[in-house]
Amino acid sequence: MADRPLLLSPLQIRGLRLRNRVVISPMCQHAGEDGRATDWHLVHLGKFALGGAGLILTESTAVSPEGRIGTADLGLWSDAQVAPLRRVVDFVHGQGSAIGVQLAHAGRKAGSQPLWHGGRAFTAGELAAQGWPRIGPSAIAAGPEWSAPEAMDGNAIARVTEDFAAAARRAAAAGFDAVELHFGHGYLAASFLSPLSNRRTDDYGGGIEGRMRLPLEIAARVRADWPAERPLFCRISAVDGAEGGWGIDDSVLLARALKQVGVDVIDVSSGGLTEETRRITVPRGPGFQAGFAEAIRHGAGMTTQAVGMILDGPQAEEILRAGQADLVAIAREALRDPYWPRRAAEQLGVEDDYADWPERHGVWLAKREQQMGETLRARRQAVARGAHHGQGETA
Repeated sequence: MADRPLLLSPLQIRGLRLRNRVVISPMCQHAGEDGRATDWHLVHLGKFALGGAGLILTESTAVSPEGRIGTADLGLWSDAQVAPLRRVVDFVHGQGSAIGVQLAHAGRKAGSQPLWHGGRAFTAGELAAQGWPRIGPSAIAAGPEWSAPEAMDGNAIARVTEDFAAAARRAAAAGFDAVELHFGHGYLAASFLSPLSNRRTDDYGGGIEGRMRLPLEIAARVRADWPAERPLFCRISAVDGAEGGWGIDDSVLLARALKQVGVDVIDVSSGGLTEETRRITVPRGPGFQAGFAEAIRHGAGMTTQAVGMILDGPQAEEILRAGQADLVAIAREALRDPYWPRRAAEQLGVEDDYADWPERHGVWLAKREQQMGETLRARRQAVARGAHHGQGETA
């Protein structure tokens, strides 16, 4: 490739310069202790920095105890949670990557088991025994297995907004380069946006302007307390997955409004509003959400991040070159291969001199390349040809 791939080109967002366009998407680990990061998080997030990602986003990090998805979520509701995260941040920075924290309140979908324990929603009785309120815009359950949340009053709304701002201040103290607000997947902000879950008749309900009020107030409040030189991301569900719910045109309007209050990047996902069976089917295939990112990028004039079954370097490069997004986020493929960005560079024809690798790895790989370069290259080409032949027209 004559030009350097866009995927591997730097991107400036406010005062943050990313070394490439590869983002590691938030992935819930449920490995925290009282909301504090553990050695698991150091290794889990640190390996992506060794792998060369431009930006790494933490899992959903709760702004309050009642905002947790599960009991072992990360949190930033307490000053005691800052130092363990600072340890992770410092390691990532030492490898040349940037790191952001995804701040979230699970709302009416708070309180559930990890997937590897079945993913069951806690019952109202189980929550009550822990003093854990499940809250939302209206007393409408997320699905048959969920208890109805308490409808939030004005004090609860004000408290949640302050919780987000306080968490952002702690994120700054921990040294994070970016904050991402989680406004998707049926969690608190998303439940305010949808007319199916928000039946309020006050200023926070009714038409789309009222339903957008709380997310916009949270974003504006966080932007005011988050350092001006550091970017603010926002993850949304471009379509919430429910019939009669939130759609892509609504998301364009929301993105325009978020831009006005200082959000820099829209991280475009989809689905998650409800567990009910009546849903909009979004065919799941490689890059299935990139079209949503494109619609928002052009409709709102926003920097966007595409996520969802982005599998390899050529596919990611095509998304960027087609103007669908400015960043690509990788999740499960990065679990399979933490060195995905470096593998993508190889797939895109970039000769690797290992200078950009961690020095404790790169020096050994460069030495092997000097000794066995032609043999290694021939082997890689043969493997690549075989993989391409096996994929056929879907490669």
